[in-house]
Amino acid sequence: MTHAELVKKLFENQDLKYKAFHGPLVPGLNLDSLIGVRVPQLRKMAKEFFASGSPRAGSAKTSGSGVAPDVAKFMDALPHKYFEENHIHSMMLEHIKDFDECLARTEQFLPYIDNWAICDGKKPRALLKDVPQFLKRIQEWVKSDHPYVVRFGINMLMDLFLDDRYDPKFLKWVAAVDTAKFNSLPSGSPNGSAAAMVANPRVAAATPAGVTLANPEYYVQMEVAWYFATALAKQWDDAVPYIEKRKLDPWTHNKAIQKSIESFRVTDEHKAYLRTLKV
Repeated sequence: MTHAELVKKLFENQDLKYKAFHGPLVPGLNLDSLIGVRVPQLRKMAKEFFASGSPRAGSAKTSGSGVAPDVAKFMDALPHKYFEENHIHSMMLEHIKDFDECLARTEQFLPYIDNWAICDGKKPRALLKDVPQFLKRIQEWVKSDHPYVVRFGINMLMDLFLDDRYDPKFLKWVAAVDTAKFNSLPSGSPNGSAAAMVANPRVAAATPAGVTLANPEYYVQMEVAWYFATALAKQWDDAVPYIEKRKLDPWTHNKAIQKSIESFRVTDEHKAYLRTLKV
């Protein structure tokens, strides 16, 4: 399958009712970039595209990892035109088996993530083949000036490092995220506008040409809140001091408490205590 064939197949699977439903769920998304393909179908297409591009014995490869020329060509064609292309790109990262290739391809793509839907729910597990190096990169991602690189790093810590791979230092990494640096929206500017990004040179410099971002501060704050809400469910003893000592900004602090109270994984006793800690 080539890139052109993939786009053709995306339009063959277009669902205009789903497009109308899904568009408002991704603030800042340019609706002209949205085809309207459901996520299960995208996952199927990502798997088929990656498999169809897998090089056969004796064929040319882009690297020792087995990422085939058609797949590599698609991954190098950034920025993509369509939202669904970005979705498929992020999903194919999960199919790469080689650590070095997966890391390189992940870092190539991260700056082009421009909304929560592309950022969230992806788990490139090949990166767990070298946990020390993976964590080193995560620590750098959560310090990035690009909001969705930060959000992706926090996602990795939340999804892959709050159980058997957990270390209390990860809480410090997330609590140290400077959410205020993403507060670049001038008064009266629409979320995700080019003007909003230029107002913060650091964010603008971390954002490739042709990519605009939706309400960066909110989506970083929300991810920090989700992380601590999940940590309160899984690592209560280590996480609750961050709430008691108000280590997060007030909005994120209260949102973490709210999400914890809404969670079925947090005990009623803990919920009652968290209610007393609201700012």
